[in-house]
Amino acid sequence: MIGLRDIGLTVVDRGYQLSEQARHLLHRRVDDGYSAGSGNPVLLVPGVYETWQFLRPVADRLHELGHPIHILPELGYNRKTVTASAAVAQRYLDMLDLRGVILVAHSKGGLIGKHMMVLDDRDGRIATLIAVNTPFGGSILARYAPNAALRAFSPADETLVSLGGNLAANERITSIYSRLDPLIPGGSRLAGATNIELPLVGHFRPLASRELFDAVEESIRAAEGSQ
Repeated sequence: MIGLRDIGLTVVDRGYQLSEQARHLLHRRVDDGYSAGSGNPVLLVPGVYETWQFLRPVADRLHELGHPIHILPELGYNRKTVTASAAVAQRYLDMLDLRGVILVAHSKGGLIGKHMMVLDDRDGRIATLIAVNTPFGGSILARYAPNAALRAFSPADETLVSLGGNLAANERITSIYSRLDPLIPGGSRLAGATNIELPLVGHFRPLASRELFDAVEESIRAAEGSQ
């Protein structure tokens, strides 16, 4: 049973989401200097109804560590299908001839990333996917969603079922997730992947947490060590 403290943290998480959406709408920041760096390139893949700015906290940290950061303005608020968004992202990697790419994704972005690894990345450009609070198995809440963009997260969705059936790619995926995610009651644990549970509550607020930064850095070190 969810306690009062977790309910309160869930409310705080929702407030964080709304405040970030408003802030990004009013203060559109650009990626000044993000493309510089000698480390493996990082491509940001946000969740549905999010811009890349939701991932800026972890991107700022990775850029400080020497990774060039790449964003996808063409995704907008990421309302396209997983398949269409994956095509946009893969086209970007191909156009710039990026190699050894680290995908850092939130929520729906992790599904887009896995779609790329399984179907789109024919030249092997992607080294690893680090997915944060991604509904790899869908969410039972999707059946109550008011629009198609959110109902696509149904556990019965054809794309999700197809991706879930591909286990080979999971060994190159790190799934990082909150101990309680109110939007993904079934959790984000992924068979065959590296799974990291954070001692946090929420779907959005963990994106700016020290715990997430540490987990992402650890995942990148492990991926680079295996290359």
